Amino acid sequence: MATDFALRAALEAILTVAETPLNLVTLAGALEVPIAQVKNELDGLVEEYQSANDGLGRGFELREVGGGWRLYVRPQHDWAVKLLVANENPAKLSQAALETLAVIAYRQPISRGQVSSIRGVNVDSVVRTLLSRGLITELYTDAETGAAMFGSTEMLLEVLGINSIEELPAISPYLPGQDDID
Repeated sequence: MATDFALRAALEAILTVAETPLNLVTLAGALEVPIAQVKNELDGLVEEYQSANDGLGRGFELREVGGGWRLYVRPQHDWAVKLLVANENPAKLSQAALETLAVIAYRQPISRGQVSSIRGVNVDSVVRTLLSRGLITELYTDAETGAAMFGSTEMLLEVLGINSIEELPAISPYLPGQDDID
């Protein structure tokens, strides 16, 4: 299939302004072209970005993440973006929120009470914060206990730059005396 530079340019324009990953159906529908053609041009853009600058790549890369395609800063250029945003004081998660998020991500589905038991503190307000930021969601209500069961969202996967929760690193290397647990 020949390269369609006009389609590539249109895809780049859309992906530049996209706030979330866009799936093939959405991209093909927006541009009124076959899905296979969109996939071919996206694959071409990935290769083009990777091979640019004598194989060093561009400052960004195109990745399929969270069920869709999105432009990301290459990891080796994170430092430049961090310098830019260092003075903007973005809303960061507290240590308590990060710990709660980690428990939910690794142990999902999990209830609020189970998270509180693991952390040893009440997590009601932290769970509300994580829900409001779209990082976790209520998956279902446990039929036996009536407890809401929580899990991670596509937004969390997107923020972490992974496709699935299975891509989280093994936690055992970070726990003292837990070498045999994954």
